[in-house]
Amino acid sequence: MLREVTAVRYLEPLRTGGSVPGVVEADDLGTYVLKFTGSAQGRKALVAEVVVGELARRLGLRVPELVLAHFDPAVGAHEPHQEVQDLLRRSAGLNLGMDYLPGARDVTPDTELDVDPVEAGEIVWLDALTANVDRTVHSSNLMVWPTFGVHEPKLWLIDHGAALVFHHRWDAASVLDTAEKAYDVRHHALGRYGPDVRRADAKLAPLVTEDLLREITAEVPDAWLADEPGFDGPDELRAAYVTYLAARARASAAWLPTDFPSRAELDAEAERRARATEAARPAWLKRVPNLHGKPDPRPAKRYP
Repeated sequence: MLREVTAVRYLEPLRTGGSVPGVVEADDLGTYVLKFTGSAQGRKALVAEVVVGELARRLGLRVPELVLAHFDPAVGAHEPHQEVQDLLRRSAGLNLGMDYLPGARDVTPDTELDVDPVEAGEIVWLDALTANVDRTVHSSNLMVWPTFGVHEPKLWLIDHGAALVFHHRWDAASVLDTAEKAYDVRHHALGRYGPDVRRADAKLAPLVTEDLLREITAEVPDAWLADEPGFDGPDELRAAYVTYLAARARASAAWLPTDFPSRAELDAEAERRARATEAARPAWLKRVPNLHGKPDPRPAKRYP
């Protein structure tokens, strides 16, 4: 089961994502990135974080340790921003903490990486299984850590709140009808590294059993599963997650992603996007010098 800690010091908000998580220190002397129940994404995002994060860990992928964190809004009373204060007040009680990785850096399109196709394949396979729509070239939700020391930097998986998209439509005619739905890999962050998804499927699909999924869903607090329309309590809802993910694992032949774009195709698409962005700029803005990225090849306009 996930360890429980209590936040004793609120350090700062992180504004890189829409949920505005916060960095806290806890009573176990650890530092965590806290995902709040009161965020706009709601409790289902935390359910996805636990289910997908712990599934990734059981399959041998690197995910920062997750903990259940008790939070008293009084701990963050010094936070000056009103919108953050409102978030903290809505999040009293049990929240989700992710171990803070000091010195880690986000993977961006410019990050130079030497990614093993086997590891890339396993990450892509996990994302396809769990319908994770938020590991793209534009927002990889991957980190490289450590960046210092004697060990070679490794990929770490973070932020799985946007996965399990099916659980936002439990009232659909049949959620199981989507168990064979294909996964769009055109913009996946690791598509350019030749992911060996067939090898990943042969290795990982047999591991995703109903027993394993029951162990993982048991780690989600009852409070985050309460009051879901159409379900008679948290245990019945847990069983629905188990049934869906087990069915999707068995149907991997139907959704296994294999058609990854080449580096040249990705570069060409990036160039098309850049041209489209430039064309959409208003005329007055096109006269503003380009202060970012590559030098502007156009001659500088001289003003009297």
